[in-house]
Amino acid sequence: MMRNEHGDFIWYELLTSDADAAAAFYKSVIGWNAANANQPGMDYNLFYAGDPSDTMNGVGGFMTITPEMEAGGSRPAWIGYIAVEDVDKAVTDIIAAGGTSFMTMDVENVGRMAMVADPQGALFYVMRGASSEPSHSFAAIEPKVGHCAWNELSTTDPEAAKTFYGKLFGWAKDGDLDMGTMGKYEFLRVAGGRFLLGAVMPKMPQMPVSAWTYYFRVSDIDAAVDALKAAGGTLHMEPMEIPGGDYSLSASDPQGAAFGLVGPRH
Repeated sequence: MMRNEHGDFIWYELLTSDADAAAAFYKSVIGWNAANANQPGMDYNLFYAGDPSDTMNGVGGFMTITPEMEAGGSRPAWIGYIAVEDVDKAVTDIIAAGGTSFMTMDVENVGRMAMVADPQGALFYVMRGASSEPSHSFAAIEPKVGHCAWNELSTTDPEAAKTFYGKLFGWAKDGDLDMGTMGKYEFLRVAGGRFLLGAVMPKMPQMPVSAWTYYFRVSDIDAAVDALKAAGGTLHMEPMEIPGGDYSLSASDPQGAAFGLVGPRH
């Protein structure tokens, strides 16, 4: 796989109120191993779908929300990173399109990034990595247990969201599923049509705000449900069969961060 292109999901980050508890929870549910990133000046940790010594197993990062972050409104959540050619230009374009920029920062040997939100308020990061090595966090081409399998946007305005992300990243609609009274579930393909990245759908009333949900792959969806409940997580949607024969669910970890799982039923 070549270097990630503009508009590709490249990383996932969990902001949590308890990093140690989060590490234990996701270990039991998804099987992730955790390790400290040894990043000077910050207590940042990494999730691996396998041996931490192999960077290809890196899935995401996690950190405890600081009092300053909490005062600024940060709450437990998963936030995705999207690759861009130029972070500052992307931020300018996001603001011009009605989005919001919260902060821009450089991390030595990692890259330049900015936390932003689309016009409907869904949070994400844009990032230009320091390395030309591709990210394997999102298993876009073939299923990989422990890696992200799907990126789903629930939004108050799907049409506006498609326009926003289309202009910013070149994403395009590629078919849909009619969900009846819930509206359409519209699939999104990355620029150049290389692969599907996920989908956009109308925000359900029970969701407090427009947001991205990231679905991580497990080897057995029912075993994951049992582990999730035993570890104190909350199941929001029971496993539901999806095209291709896998099952997906939505849940929250014990600290309140929402996420999804996808996998087979045995």
